[in-house]
Amino acid sequence: MAEPSLSPDPELQQSLRNTVAAMKLTEPLAGRRLAVSLVDVTDTQKPRYAGLNDHEMMYAASLPKICVLVAAFERILNGQLAYTPALKETLTRMIRFSSNVDASRAIQTVGFDYIAKVLTSPKYQFYDPARDGGLWLGKAYGGPGDYWKPDPLHHLSHGATSLQVARFFLLLEQGRLVNSEYSAEIKEILSKPGLHHKFVKGLEGRPGYQIYRKSGTWSKWHADAALVEASGRKYIAVALMEDPHGGDIFPNLIQKLDTLIGPR
Repeated sequence: MAEPSLSPDPELQQSLRNTVAAMKLTEPLAGRRLAVSLVDVTDTQKPRYAGLNDHEMMYAASLPKICVLVAAFERILNGQLAYTPALKETLTRMIRFSSNVDASRAIQTVGFDYIAKVLTSPKYQFYDPARDGGLWLGKAYGGPGDYWKPDPLHHLSHGATSLQVARFFLLLEQGRLVNSEYSAEIKEILSKPGLHHKFVKGLEGRPGYQIYRKSGTWSKWHADAALVEASGRKYIAVALMEDPHGGDIFPNLIQKLDTLIGPR
């Protein structure tokens, strides 16, 4: 189930490149300090994709907590973990409020080895050494037993490519992340963001918008990823950036990406 693969739509690709240039972000783009992916999933079975530096694996802070989500529900599906109200609350706080305490607790519950097995599995191929890496979670977020190992290619503890994060959200929207039942549960956990910055700040207050999202911030590294539903449109936006001002750039960036999808 390693599909869906995502190939650039020429028109959307050029529009994305023009948008980044208009925002005067060509320097970080050329320096591989910015990666962006955009997927129009208004027609879920015929997604339109655009990506810039989308194979560039970057430090992504808390964004790879989504790796814990998919691995947890794979364990639940296989009867190896009980989906209790307490576990749901832990996963929800980990995602909506990016709780490091809950993330570390969830990681220890699911297991580092199992998370890596899911990320590299033929079913998902979220991390593939032959394809520049991808999503990786090699370290918990504080507390005893925190350290495990960095990713084999880039030696990152919490890493991502914008392409693989986009694939995560596309499988989610198609009901193919774990299975249709658990895709719906994961989507619910990703709803109602508790942190109102970056992409959420840029779209906040717009009537009819629903945002399913996970972000990450540490020092000069910024990450955000969201499935956005609005006015008959659906799209996935992912941005990774190494810049002290990334948190200020992302609200404007998501507004521009929203415009690229166009009215429906």
